[in-house]
Amino acid sequence: MNFTEILALSLALAMDAFAVSVASGICLREVNKRQAFRLAFHFGLFQALMPVIGWYLGLSIKSLVTIFAPWIAFGLLTFIGVKMIIESREEDKQECDTAKDPTKGLSLIILSIATSIDALAVGLSFSILNRPIFFATTVIGIVAFIMTVIGIYLGKKVAGAPKLGKIAELTGGTVLVLIGLKVLLIG
Repeated sequence: MNFTEILALSLALAMDAFAVSVASGICLREVNKRQAFRLAFHFGLFQALMPVIGWYLGLSIKSLVTIFAPWIAFGLLTFIGVKMIIESREEDKQECDTAKDPTKGLSLIILSIATSIDALAVGLSFSILNRPIFFATTVIGIVAFIMTVIGIYLGKKVAGAPKLGKIAELTGGTVLVLIGLKVLLIG
């Protein structure tokens, strides 16, 4: 993968983190630098670590699936992308719990894992396709960090921000499906 493709993949993966950070910015009464950094650091860290975990898991099953590698990568990326597209079309029924700070404690860990599960599958795909992972994970982590900071402040400033999060999720899902198609068709 070239840098442009890694950047597109990173942006697509960061869309869940962006959408959650927008929602967090809306729900928090005040957003301070510490909260923004804490959320961005954890989202970036988890987004960077999950592909590495997936990559190492893929090494253990790689010999079993080498023949089907492009199809498996296509399936994983398409599944994640379609899931993101479907989620972007669903109506949010979740109310803000303004008493709870999503940038602290167990909530922060759960959100960090939830927004980075997709990255685990991407790491698995990289492993199966015999692609290097460490540069990509660095870019993925940095992009997730930046998108989270932007999202949390944007959530505080923009009145229609939940719609922005949905658009971001739709775009991210579409990019993942397109990357999956490229892997299948071009390699």
